[in-house]
Amino acid sequence: MTQGRGKVYIVGAGPSDAAFLTVRARQLLECAEALVCDALVDKRLRQLLPKTAEVFEVGKRGGKPSTPQSEINNLLVALCRQGKQVVRLKGGDPFIFGRCTEEIQALIEANCTFEVVPGLSSALAAPLLAGIPLTDSVLSRCFAVASAHEPDALDWEALARMDTLVFLMGGSHLGEIIQQLQRHGMSYQTPIAVIHKAGYPQQKVWTGVLWNIVEKTANQSLSPAVIVVGQVVRLQEFLMANREQKNMAVGVSNLPLAGKTVLVTRSLLQSSELGERLSELGAVIIEMPALEIGPPSSWQPLDDALARLSDFDWLILTSTNGVEYFFNRLNAKGLDARALANLKIAVVGEKTALSLKQRSLYPDFIPPNFVADSLVAHFPEPVAGKNILFPRVESGGREVLVKELSDKGANVVEVAAYESRCPDAITPEAWEALRQHSVDVITFASSKTVKNFCQLVKRVDKDARGIVSLLEGVCIASIGPQTSKTCIELLGRVDVEAREYTLEGLVQALADYFLR
Repeated sequence: MTQGRGKVYIVGAGPSDAAFLTVRARQLLECAEALVCDALVDKRLRQLLPKTAEVFEVGKRGGKPSTPQSEINNLLVALCRQGKQVVRLKGGDPFIFGRCTEEIQALIEANCTFEVVPGLSSALAAPLLAGIPLTDSVLSRCFAVASAHEPDALDWEALARMDTLVFLMGGSHLGEIIQQLQRHGMSYQTPIAVIHKAGYPQQKVWTGVLWNIVEKTANQSLSPAVIVVGQVVRLQEFLMANREQKNMAVGVSNLPLAGKTVLVTRSLLQSSELGERLSELGAVIIEMPALEIGPPSSWQPLDDALARLSDFDWLILTSTNGVEYFFNRLNAKGLDARALANLKIAVVGEKTALSLKQRSLYPDFIPPNFVADSLVAHFPEPVAGKNILFPRVESGGREVLVKELSDKGANVVEVAAYESRCPDAITPEAWEALRQHSVDVITFASSKTVKNFCQLVKRVDKDARGIVSLLEGVCIASIGPQTSKTCIELLGRVDVEAREYTLEGLVQALADYFLR
């Protein structure tokens, strides 16, 4: 977005998470200065916003208080006049039951610049994610989309003649929809599907026919729901025949993780590369921040070490966080990579090496197996008498590595370069998924994420046995032996361990596990 005069972007968010955003929508969210969003828009999309962006929630959700449309119009105009780049985010496509006309009219009258960005409508996406095609060369040559928000306003006689019908906002009017269709000539044996929370990990799909679907969905929360009526619903059984559960939000797919909901524990405010790679294999991702990375309690030990870099023979870096915080502090003290000219650098793991290479530096040594514990055994020269600088996490780091180097005669200077803390609370989405037993896999990329996961769960569930119960039937996946050891100690088991102790190795291990 260009700076200067304000502009309002009316953007379609698609049916759920960022996987269904258009490229244009993602770009706008990443640069937005203000977000004005509806209640049904997935809150995970806010992770794409700049930290400084303002967020305004304006409803609207059936049966609950909503911001009056006039107030929304005034808010958009006010933000635009402040010179802000505003994203007005709506579920699905903004021009399909999105009430855009009033907002656009207000912007035009206020001489505000605006742009409408299309999105993937739930009318199209929800049936696909449930494995139901809207058209078929034999069963359906046309389909109609209707809002069931006001059933009395619809032409039921015309709708009853259509091959396929899609109703939005019809969860609370299901009974009346059935009654009207049958009254106007549609057979009571006509197939019907009710798709709840399409595209979310909590997606559920009920199928039946007109005469029994109300009974099948009795005492269920159906809002938000997309309702599909027509013979095409019968195709779901054929198209989803290879799936254990037909209510998962991934549509028709033969990817190894299709239909699996994966809870990815990760660092707060850091993008989840693991989640993205698992998504490519068909998984539905729920991200749970289990680490909060920040500066150490004191910079003094690191500053003292930086002041005498010429005294050291080796610099050891064991994580991308260590690389980032070490070099940020080096620069803050008025130094750059030239200050390391006389040091050799050892790193643990390909990701750490890549982070170093991005600073135009290349490690002198990377131990095999990508684990710190193999560093000493394969060190390229005798360490006796060597001065080694080891910037590391302030607590919970590699004590064994330091001990083994010291036992071999090295002088190891440990300094805190950053700290990893447990977040204040578990995210509501992660807790709800665990509580509802809708998680199939949970991944851990470090021992600390296992410990913090347990701590976060115990804050909302004091029962120590509660963690074991929550993970009953859930595949526990670990990135390597040390993490697996912690899983066994605290969770009682580990089901999948990466053979190569990297994110790529963890992804491959899960793919192999579910392809067995």
